[in-house]
Amino acid sequence: MNYIGEHLLPGQIGHFLTILALMASLIASIAYFKANKIVEPVERKTWIDFARKVFFVETLAVFAIFGLIVYIVANHYHEYFFAWNHSSRSLSSKYLLSCIWEDQSGSFLLWAIWHCVIGWVLIWKNKEWEAGTLFVINVAQFCIATMLLGIYFFGLKIGNNPFILWRNHMPDIPVFTNPDYLQLPRVYEGNDLNTLLQNYWMVIHPPILFLGFASTIVPFAFAFTGLMNKRHDWVKPVLPWTAFSAAILGTGIMMGAAWAYESLSFGGYWAWDPVENASLVPWLTLVAGLHVNLLYKNSGFSLRTTYFFYFITFTLILYSTFLTRSGILADTSVHAFTVDDKNLQAIYFQLLGFIALFFIPAMYLYIKQYKSIPTIQTEEKTYSREFWMFIGSLVLFLAGIVISAKTSTPVFNKIFGSNIAPPEDPEFAHNQIQIFVAMVVGLLTAVTQYLKYKDTPKAVFGKKILIPTIIAVIISLCISFFGGINYDKKGPVFLFAIHIAIFTAVYSVVANAAYIWIVLKGKLKFAGASVAHVGFGLVLVGILISSAKKTVLSWNTTGITPLTQEPKGKENPAENLTLFKTVPTDMGKYMVTWIRDTIDNIDHKRYFEIDFHAKDKSDSFKLYPDVMKNNKGMEGFSANPSAKHYWHKDIFGYITSFQENKANDTASFRNKVVKAGDTLFYGNGLIILNKVSVNPESQKSKLLEGEVSLFMDMTVISKDGRRYPVNPGVAIKGQSFRNINDTVRAQSLVLQFNKVVDQTSGKLEIGVKESAAITDLITLKVYEFPLINSLWIGIVVMVVGFGMSIKQRVGEKSTLKAV
Repeated sequence: MNYIGEHLLPGQIGHFLTILALMASLIASIAYFKANKIVEPVERKTWIDFARKVFFVETLAVFAIFGLIVYIVANHYHEYFFAWNHSSRSLSSKYLLSCIWEDQSGSFLLWAIWHCVIGWVLIWKNKEWEAGTLFVINVAQFCIATMLLGIYFFGLKIGNNPFILWRNHMPDIPVFTNPDYLQLPRVYEGNDLNTLLQNYWMVIHPPILFLGFASTIVPFAFAFTGLMNKRHDWVKPVLPWTAFSAAILGTGIMMGAAWAYESLSFGGYWAWDPVENASLVPWLTLVAGLHVNLLYKNSGFSLRTTYFFYFITFTLILYSTFLTRSGILADTSVHAFTVDDKNLQAIYFQLLGFIALFFIPAMYLYIKQYKSIPTIQTEEKTYSREFWMFIGSLVLFLAGIVISAKTSTPVFNKIFGSNIAPPEDPEFAHNQIQIFVAMVVGLLTAVTQYLKYKDTPKAVFGKKILIPTIIAVIISLCISFFGGINYDKKGPVFLFAIHIAIFTAVYSVVANAAYIWIVLKGKLKFAGASVAHVGFGLVLVGILISSAKKTVLSWNTTGITPLTQEPKGKENPAENLTLFKTVPTDMGKYMVTWIRDTIDNIDHKRYFEIDFHAKDKSDSFKLYPDVMKNNKGMEGFSANPSAKHYWHKDIFGYITSFQENKANDTASFRNKVVKAGDTLFYGNGLIILNKVSVNPESQKSKLLEGEVSLFMDMTVISKDGRRYPVNPGVAIKGQSFRNINDTVRAQSLVLQFNKVVDQTSGKLEIGVKESAAITDLITLKVYEFPLINSLWIGIVVMVVGFGMSIKQRVGEKSTLKAV
């Protein structure tokens, strides 16, 4: 069959480039491996020059593949399954790149791009170690290239071809019996991007995170090359790379936390989601590796541990890839990839093979050469910096092990056929252990820098640390006694642990800030580590206080049980407030009103304007949470929160349900004759006519020029005791007569002033209509997060500290070369 309108050339070129990238990475791996083994300079240079040329071809191929995918998606070539499945013609162009990250092959391609960039920087800056490190990187590139093949090998599908035609990917779909299938509505429009990814954070978070993933291969490659060549002087040139990797990976993780805070409706920035954990654990071991690397550089201790931490970090990156992409976490994580059943076995073996290809050779060399790795036999003294830095690194490693074990429950169940159930409260399951990790790490980051390598006189240490300790104690006691931190949901022991952890976090901030002035005499050039530790302490302070004092503001005061769409385990009707359109509703210290809602024709989101007025008139603001209809076969809607940011807190709210009544209003008015003081009954309560006023000042805004008015002052009292003021009226101009009805939406009630029956007796006729068609309502959940900005500021400060450390290490290297 000849299909109409297909653009086959981009896919043909793309598939050729994929094969080219695969072969180039294999050839470059062999060439660099050969160069690394050769001692004779001329021959070694010949092999390196050849390897660089092949690596250049590989780089061009990888970037060209990316460019072709962008071209196909941007032009809506829906004959390609990639373009159809991850985009649509109505999708905003600002989410174009998010379409690429959504796909397995697209995110692997992003990883490959960063490997190419990193490889060329290594060639530029670390030529001495080029052969060994680029060998490792190109082996990884070969593995990643296989993820883009989409070919069958002994019945198993190897990778996912981003250039496969939709009709080849799913040939049994009836639409392909039509040669002009591209014009069919289902194909023409596209399957769209997952609603959760239609957020600006999803444009920038994945590239940063994958740069972090990709960069962890550099410490691994240096360590592996060191063992291959039986050289251990790699620990100095690797330090800037390790600091860079820790900074970028940490930034990427916290960008994901910011995305969760702004886009997901679990009410926060971290939920110990398995995919969150899978990225956090390698960061913990990488930071541990950075510290023991510094130990070896300055004292000669812990080289063996440095090797181990760098090997295990990249292995954990690969393991996190397995967890995320194998589909094993599809039922336990909100942002794990799903895998078709027919491809499940292949992706399992492929990802496990990826892990084994790096972990087994590295550990083989490590165990084989373990005894020959330089080490100092004497034990570190307890008043030495190296002793406590090692303890801190070990604590980070153990924290990672515990998190990995809890996260890997689905893997254990899969391998051993067990049925271990996840904890009922996964957040507390992690928090009850990690709170003690926070205590230890906070304390160690506070005091360790005041210790010298090898040994420190106790009097000197005590004198320097005394003032920061006193200040930290005073600040933390003020927080404990006056900060209102009374989180007693998990018992008094956990509450006490929170207060101790707050002290250690504050201690970390104060002690490291003081260290810059007390010990470094304000020399910021050497303060990178202290600045990073200040940032880390601020992160801990923000996490502890914002979590322990997280307060629900939207307690249900309407008496109406809301229908929420919150995730299972998060549903608590008492924490959701029902709002009727334009009706002010009591929410503790605020009066809250749903003003209106609008649909953005670009984002296809419905935005709700929610007005907050403090009862004491000290504050007023608006939130604009939105909802978007779910796609990709998911029912319901996706809710995106909105937050009002203050320097000391956030007010954070999102829609948990909404009801738009589109029914025709078929109800009619029931006419009643009343006079002032009379009471009427309606279905849910009673109506009292208080008085009738002529031209009342409060109703002037409802009148047109030249009109005079007559308004009823009425009170509606519902069965639950709620009172609603109502003012139906009439406007008169000459012989014309205009009704001004008033509505109590919360009671589905409309009142109309019909006429004056008897002016002498004061009898009036009013119309009463009860109609469900006028009732629009939403259910809102609102939190207050105290001091959450400490978390975000801490991240920035920590990254700045890493940057200062990188500059310092690069400067040290340049100085050594000059000498």
